[in-house]
Amino acid sequence: MNAKVSAAGAKADIGRALRVGVIGAGVMGSNHARVLAGLPGVLLIGIVDPLPEHRTRAIDLVGCRAFESLDQLFAEGIDAVTIAAPTHLHHEIALACIARNIHILVEKPVASTVEEGREIVAAAERAGVTLMVGHVERFNPAVAAIKKAISGEDILSIGITRVGPFPPRMSNVGVVIDLAVHDIDLIRWFTESDIVEVQPQLSSAVAEREDIALLQFRTASGVLAHINTNWLTPFKARNVTVATRGKYVMGDLLTRQVTECFGFKPDGSYSMRHLPVGHDEPLRAELIAFLDAVRSGKLPAVSGDEGVASLEIAIRCLESPARPAASTMRKGPRRIAG
Repeated sequence: MNAKVSAAGAKADIGRALRVGVIGAGVMGSNHARVLAGLPGVLLIGIVDPLPEHRTRAIDLVGCRAFESLDQLFAEGIDAVTIAAPTHLHHEIALACIARNIHILVEKPVASTVEEGREIVAAAERAGVTLMVGHVERFNPAVAAIKKAISGEDILSIGITRVGPFPPRMSNVGVVIDLAVHDIDLIRWFTESDIVEVQPQLSSAVAEREDIALLQFRTASGVLAHINTNWLTPFKARNVTVATRGKYVMGDLLTRQVTECFGFKPDGSYSMRHLPVGHDEPLRAELIAFLDAVRSGKLPAVSGDEGVASLEIAIRCLESPARPAASTMRKGPRRIAG
């Protein structure tokens, strides 16, 4: 089935409720199911997870059916799925869904490797199914306000801080794949340009994998950007600053307050204003965008190629091995990076 046939089929069924499933009943997958269960024009068929405790939690939270295997979900007949399983399973699950002409949203990162990500993208293109990658931060109303504020501006630099305490759920990835990949995607999206230079500084202070990352980038358009991320800060912080030739925009992604400085004068004075920010739940907005793409056959908000491009940059950041944060001979208390 080619893309045109798939799009035509989606449009022909536009009045029918979409039969949707969720794969993975961890924290993220359970949230997917919760949101999908409340969307109009959607029939949540169920959620899949091999772990009984995960299935029980999903049933208690959402009240939907829970399946032990993919085949059980496939047997119910579904149009689309969201994949919120562990990253190392994305490739296998995505290809199984695509082989059955099922539209998919894959949580970030799209796959464990760039090669696997490209295979998913190629398979979706051949089958003519919608593939969207779940970079949910794009749907944060504060991020949307920043994007609107810098539209048409000559961007000079971007700074992003994404820090917090060590997450108890984390086991097989470090801060670059878990956190920084969000901001790599935002840098590419804000600038509408590829990242061409990467200068990573990584360290493992407490965790087995890198838990501190200071990342510097240059885009093809000449924008300088940096990301400061760690699991050592006792509180969460999510801040974005963007400098352009005409303005300076500051956004707090947690409080969703966005401030714009403009009208710079030779004497150093300038004007400042708070920008309007929406109140949508980012995950809800993301899932609505995915389902709209399924129904219309149009390109999704975050394409498979974009997801692979951000993954590729994240992996480039990991090419330099993480170093211990301090020598074992060092005396005195360990400082917390913020």
